[in-house]
Amino acid sequence: MLITKVSAQRRPGRYNIFLDGKYAFSASEKTIAEFVLLKGKELNDDQIEQVRQFDADAKASDLAAHFLSYEPRTVFEVLQYLKKHEISDEAANSAVSQLNELGYLDDRQYVRLFIKNDLRVGSDGPKSLLRKLTQKGVDPEISQVELDEIDDEDWIDVGQRVIKSMVHQVGKISQREIERKMRSKLLAHGFDGGISSEIISSLDLADDEDMQMEALKKQGIKAYKRFRRFDETERKFKIKKYLFSHGFSSGEIDAFLNGEVIDLSELAEY
Repeated sequence: MLITKVSAQRRPGRYNIFLDGKYAFSASEKTIAEFVLLKGKELNDDQIEQVRQFDADAKASDLAAHFLSYEPRTVFEVLQYLKKHEISDEAANSAVSQLNELGYLDDRQYVRLFIKNDLRVGSDGPKSLLRKLTQKGVDPEISQVELDEIDDEDWIDVGQRVIKSMVHQVGKISQREIERKMRSKLLAHGFDGGISSEIISSLDLADDEDMQMEALKKQGIKAYKRFRRFDETERKFKIKKYLFSHGFSSGEIDAFLNGEVIDLSELAEY
């Protein structure tokens, strides 16, 4: 078959190839140059198939490279992107293999960068990172191996970013409740119990009797206002239950109910 016409498409960089006077296929500038597809050149069926395969592979590689130019991606993300652009599995896999050989696409390196970024500015613990990486199509075994390389103390800054906004509650609620809330939030962000304890300890929330008494006073007044409509016996029972549920010890609760924290006669003013 003879190439009788090569015409530019409206889309920049793409051309229509006509064989024996009829449209046959389209090709990129790269493909045109690679096979010297000019008017008057003869092509047989095998050559046409080679041209089409080269053009499909080139298109897949260009799309993948464009996708990677914005930020690092996983192999799965690149394959999904190419699939969305109706690239064949064969061409997509070829593009991925090529990019992998060139060092532009590497799931293990992606995991390392993902973890490094989280340690620097993120707020995800190991379990949360593993889940997110798995959702991005990374083999969990690869992610876990890289996560195991990180020492527990390296997660402390990350954990502190997660719970730093809770420190202002010191003196407002009991230390036990603050720590319980912190631990709950850390667990929700993918930190296990051991690392959570290290993170909380690093904040140096040492027992401060004055701050604890201030928190007991605040919460005790709050409980009194909530249950003031009950008779004295029922009110004390409900206040005790409320304060206990908010992390105060029996001794601290008795001190409040005995008027040692605030004169109970003053509660009516609140």
